[in-house]
Amino acid sequence: MGDHGEVAEQRGKQTVRDMVLSIAVIGVVVAGVYVFIPRSGHDPVHPVSYRVELDLARRAAPYPVAGPSGLSRQWRATSVSYDGADPRADHWHLGFIDPQNQYAAIEQTNAGAASFIASVTQQSHRDGTQTVSGTTWQRYGGGRYRALARTTTGAHGGTTVVLGTAPYSQLAQLAGALRTS
Repeated sequence: MGDHGEVAEQRGKQTVRDMVLSIAVIGVVVAGVYVFIPRSGHDPVHPVSYRVELDLARRAAPYPVAGPSGLSRQWRATSVSYDGADPRADHWHLGFIDPQNQYAAIEQTNAGAASFIASVTQQSHRDGTQTVSGTTWQRYGGGRYRALARTTTGAHGGTTVVLGTAPYSQLAQLAGALRTS
């Protein structure tokens, strides 16, 4: 009948050889992808322009909408939105990456201050005050974001929150640059 052991040994060698060849082919493909697929060494931050949205929000919002003035070019705007669908809860947002590559944003609304601050700071708690350009801001920390917040009252009142992963000094710089016209 023949020696089945010799056939099995040859088949085993072919299987190992096929596996080694398959791994070699995969290695060549991976090396080709690595060499020929372009990679970017550029900054992953994609700055956005916010001037048009800021002007539109200033015309539509029932409160004075704040935007920065005089920040260095190292402050890069990365997100902007205005939601005026609910006239009792308009929401202005302008996000930045600061010069140290930390997140900082301006959030404004005419909705209830306490719930708005808790929501945008992701449950930070009040931990004192900080004076910025002669204005007292409430300081928040302990949540996901540090924040400076202030509320104005009256017919055109609203809440402004400057928040982010940036240190308080950077948040104060952004808060100090805010202008409403």
